[in-house]
Amino acid sequence: MTAIPFAKGHGLGNDYIVLRRDDLPFDLSEASIVRICDRNWGIGSDGILMLVPSTRADFGLRIFNPDGSEAEKSGNGLRIFAKWLREHGHAKRDTFTVDTRGGVVECTCHGRGGRVGFVTVEMGRVTFRAPDIPMNGPDRDVVAVPLQLADGTTVTATAVSVGNPHCVVFVDRLDTEACKRLGPLIERHPAFPQRTNVQFARVADRRTLDILIWERGAGYTLASGSSSCGAASAAVRNGFCEPGKVTVRMPGGDLVIEVRSDWSLRLEGPVEEVYTGALSDEFAEAWLTPATP
Repeated sequence: MTAIPFAKGHGLGNDYIVLRRDDLPFDLSEASIVRICDRNWGIGSDGILMLVPSTRADFGLRIFNPDGSEAEKSGNGLRIFAKWLREHGHAKRDTFTVDTRGGVVECTCHGRGGRVGFVTVEMGRVTFRAPDIPMNGPDRDVVAVPLQLADGTTVTATAVSVGNPHCVVFVDRLDTEACKRLGPLIERHPAFPQRTNVQFARVADRRTLDILIWERGAGYTLASGSSSCGAASAAVRNGFCEPGKVTVRMPGGDLVIEVRSDWSLRLEGPVEEVYTGALSDEFAEAWLTPATP
């Protein structure tokens, strides 16, 4: 079997593996995705970014969560993917478009000496409408509504789609253990037919948010670009933050989200490639071949 190359990068500690569909002998299965992302039995990551063909944009991208499910969009993933495209010779310009399940976005790479250290992403327009998130119930803006959880806890939720679903809960104090306890209950709440990403947010001032993240399919996460977009949009929609640039602070670091008057978003943040390598034949033959009937 021909060696299967990959790269691994991170955005503020949120790490992804980048692969090319053309390098794979077969489609990735749920089991192979879980194995590759496992931090003991595989490479280890918060997900996989796979370059695929596109008729709508310069490049196509499929995003897989470490539980084997597929995500619509990822702000950190897009920055990692954009850096990889530019530095590995796929993108010939600094600005290009990427086709995701959550829509086509524009990425711009910034750096010196052939190295990309910073990427901006036009993330598209947000919506708070229940059918578009999607969220069960009447067709309405889901802003500051009560949501009762399976353990009897009731939270005040604002649901938003930035191309993928988010549920933002504003709190007076951030608590990591509460995030890990309540996050999965919100992620899998029956109100969200496709599950949801979860953010617990504390307003620091009119331009700054602190958040903790429970990511759909990945769990507790140090940072997330799309979660930052969801939280910043929800803060503006609830009147907690001013429209314009909002700094979102996470355990992994800070991102700046521009929330415009038409509810379109621009994400700005750093990115780093950690290493490149190739899957061994032993691993690839075990996990990237079809099962014996």
